[in-house]
Amino acid sequence: MTAVPFARFEWMIAWRYLRARKAEGGVSTMTWISLAGITLAVFALIATLAVRSGFREEFVDTILGANAHVTVYAASEVNASGVRSRTIADYEPIAERLRAVNGVIRVAPLIKGQVMAAAPGGTAGVEVFGIAPADLATIPRIAHPEAHAGTLQRFGEGIAIGSGVARELGVGIGDRVRLISPDGVKTPFGTSPRVKAYEVTYIFTAGRYDIDRTRVYMPFAEAQSYFNREGVADEFEVMVEDPEHVDDLTPALLRAAGERALIWSWRDASGSFLRALDVEDNVMFIILSILVLIATMNIVSGLIMLVKNKGRDIGILRTMGLSEGSILRVFFICGSSVGLIGTAFGVALGCLFAIYIDPIFSFVNYVAGGGVWDPSIRGIYNLPAKLELKDVLSAVILSLGLSFVVTLFPARRAARMNPVEALRYE
Repeated sequence: MTAVPFARFEWMIAWRYLRARKAEGGVSTMTWISLAGITLAVFALIATLAVRSGFREEFVDTILGANAHVTVYAASEVNASGVRSRTIADYEPIAERLRAVNGVIRVAPLIKGQVMAAAPGGTAGVEVFGIAPADLATIPRIAHPEAHAGTLQRFGEGIAIGSGVARELGVGIGDRVRLISPDGVKTPFGTSPRVKAYEVTYIFTAGRYDIDRTRVYMPFAEAQSYFNREGVADEFEVMVEDPEHVDDLTPALLRAAGERALIWSWRDASGSFLRALDVEDNVMFIILSILVLIATMNIVSGLIMLVKNKGRDIGILRTMGLSEGSILRVFFICGSSVGLIGTAFGVALGCLFAIYIDPIFSFVNYVAGGGVWDPSIRGIYNLPAKLELKDVLSAVILSLGLSFVVTLFPARRAARMNPVEALRYE
């Protein structure tokens, strides 16, 4: 009997075998176990890939949204006073040349220094960035943060601080913070610390723990005066159109900045961490792929039991004229259907997990009594997830591919069963 491959009667037989009860020689329990195993494996794979993608995107976004894509600074040299210095005297002409580089969208001269911040509520070590108000307004994570208090319009009248700094000092908008620098006024008795109080005009939450916990912005001119940098800048903060390919701009930026120029990109600062993430991603994908393989092996055991229980049926079908190909396709449909349905359920659960990760994570944090996610260790404040089509497709292809391949072996065994042997003891 010759039939069109995957004919209607083959699907009917396969469906009858799948839903058969144990008393009828079916293996519905093994079918449900296989289905559940594949569903959970695919769910775990998609959820892990979504969290991986979300974490990497959030981590990189907090870097690029609040830090320079490229920092241009000068090699140290001995100035007219005989002191070794890395300051840049003619910073305005250099800034204009850097802005003229194709691919550069913003250049901001900076003054940087580490000081002690003090308020009635406490003290904290902070890093001060002296920057022009117009330049500060173009930093995405500062001008448009996750949360803020006050207004950036008043930045020229005081300082802007991270929410972590505000929490450590116990201050709010309108309060005054004393900044204490060890490099202060030079007197006949030595250098005395410089202490000056500033009003807090803006509090931001950039979404990155180390930034919110340590960063303070001060108007550029005031920073020059406070850090004894009159007429000079410490470095340039450069933003580019395509941060992922920032290394391509390095030669042009070096030529524009001059002989003493040195460059430090965001990839130099965070490249090792990103490479570690990539290695971890590959390892996790391999481990979870093995998990999917283990889940699909349940299909094999279920089909082997089904073939054994249906030996009489196979013998009868073969004597009625069904070819080996038809028998193979019947059992292939049985196994692959379990893989297909399990994959579909796993994809649905994985997508729902990624979409509703915030309430799920909040529930887990509540049940665990809080402290599940420590931003001081992980850098960002929550567990993000991002669904990407390539991740979902890779999970689907892996699951279906393994399901189809492992199904072939017991299906082929059923097809090659001798009908005489199958009916000998019936």
